[in-house]
Amino acid sequence: MNRTDALNLLKEYTKNDALLKHMYAVEAAMRAYARKFGEDEEKWGTVGLLHDFDYEKYPSAPDHPLKGSQILRERGYPEDIRQAILGHATYTGVPRETLMSKALYACDELCGFIVACSLVRPNKIADLEVSSVKKKLKDKGFARNVNRDDIIDGTAEFGIPLDEHIQFVIDAMKSIKHDLGL
Repeated sequence: MNRTDALNLLKEYTKNDALLKHMYAVEAAMRAYARKFGEDEEKWGTVGLLHDFDYEKYPSAPDHPLKGSQILRERGYPEDIRQAILGHATYTGVPRETLMSKALYACDELCGFIVACSLVRPNKIADLEVSSVKKKLKDKGFARNVNRDDIIDGTAEFGIPLDEHIQFVIDAMKSIKHDLGL
């Protein structure tokens, strides 16, 4: 299991540029959290990179992420990676018992929301502030496909204060802003 193999699998199943960028954003956040907590950065990055790799081919619940988990099993990915990916979709009923799985759930929707917030700003993510993200969270008409409950619940489950989590993810995403087009 390495990033090259994970990236090849991702690109085998995903062609949509926006979806690819979403997974790069989640990967960046997961790697940053792995560093913060002294965890396995490659493993956490792989979880972020592959959490939605099957979504383009299997967009309906419960196919996503169940089909992806089967593919990962066939390709020899470890159980903890598969469990974290399964757990990011609440409808699977797979509990988030590890710090890695809680981090994925906390980062997934927030990364998408931060991208949406960045895209409406002249300087994109460069000067995005926590207060702007929180203000947009209250606007139900903005980025209406982003599940705000998942952001709030995921952050609480992860055990990080919301402001701190938002800032941490913004900073992680800034580190790859050019890859994200931000």
